[in-house]
Amino acid sequence: MNLATLAFAYARRRPLATFLNVLLLAVGVATITLVILVSDELEQRMQREASGIDLVVGAKGSPLSIVLAGVYHVDVPPGNIPLAAVEALARNPLVREVIPLALGDSFRGYRIVGTTDAFVAHYGATLRAGRLWKAPMEAVLGSDVARGTGLAEGGRFAGSHGLAEGGGEHGDANYRVVGVLAPTGTVVDRLVLTGIDSVWAVHDAHGHGDAHAEDTADGDAKPPEREVTLALVKYRSPLAAASLPRAINGETVLQAAAPAYESARLFSVFGVGTGVVRGFALLLIGASALGLFVALTQALDERRRDLAIMRTLGASRARIVGVLLLESIGLTALALAIGLVAAHAVAASLGTLIPEAAPLAAGAARWRADEGWVVILALGAGIMAAALPAWRAYRLDVAAILSEG
Repeated sequence: MNLATLAFAYARRRPLATFLNVLLLAVGVATITLVILVSDELEQRMQREASGIDLVVGAKGSPLSIVLAGVYHVDVPPGNIPLAAVEALARNPLVREVIPLALGDSFRGYRIVGTTDAFVAHYGATLRAGRLWKAPMEAVLGSDVARGTGLAEGGRFAGSHGLAEGGGEHGDANYRVVGVLAPTGTVVDRLVLTGIDSVWAVHDAHGHGDAHAEDTADGDAKPPEREVTLALVKYRSPLAAASLPRAINGETVLQAAAPAYESARLFSVFGVGTGVVRGFALLLIGASALGLFVALTQALDERRRDLAIMRTLGASRARIVGVLLLESIGLTALALAIGLVAAHAVAASLGTLIPEAAPLAAGAARWRADEGWVVILALGAGIMAAALPAWRAYRLDVAAILSEG
């Protein structure tokens, strides 16, 4: 009988203890692996979506809200800003490009973004069908929007007021779908894109543009001052980072926020939560190693006579130690495989379990380098759990045990 067969036979003699130890270790491995998968994919996605955007400018308020609304489209912006101020910023010699954004409406939870062709070009998006908008009330759908709503080229829809599902519908202002974008793996997939003039037209029709209208001497009203919500800014040179944000915040009505800084600050806060979860997972792994140690120690006491007989039949000390080590490592490897597979399966199912987290499921099939540390940690815990029982088995007094009868 070889070592593996003997170790497996010993594990089967205590099925409940074996099952519980494997389950506890598998849960710990799955938990810490899932945290690694989600946090790594989230960090990479945030970096990818903010890539190439040096500043986001908006109304005075929270810089973090401006970045979340302008880059990731997951927050409500602090207000609107004059289009004239954005155009003046675009003429600044330190600025290479400004991409204006007009927000305010949504469709079935997907945000409608008024912008320019430069926004599509920035994310490297390509058309899967149709064309880009050319006239007011024409819209292009991101791939997730098209899949989630069932709309295609030629379809029509009405936006809802507000940036979340449930707002009042602009039923008399219908958009016509003229194009659908191919998947990009960025925030564009979750947006409905149109021209800024479309957003103005919808809100002018509902009286939202009247706040800035002024009566002239002959009683006629001036057209409302045009506004946008945010603008994405690209520097002409890295030297702009030293002076442009300070100048914008101190000398204009705009608020400048750097995506790189705000994203790092957000992720540091998020990292506290993931650190707690990782700590809990490590505690589970430690508890499972302790349980395995107790089980092996108890099993050694029960097997002392069997092991002594094996020694008299010619089994070496190394063979006896090998049986205990192989039993522990085998159970650990089984738990490790179950935990890793379960973590990747849950990550792949995030879109079904939590629709808002669907983008994070894209990287579920990829192996992360940090998972190698999980493997090392788990196997190390299994070896440590078997170390003392194996040492005791190595020092067994065969004559004393057999003389006990």
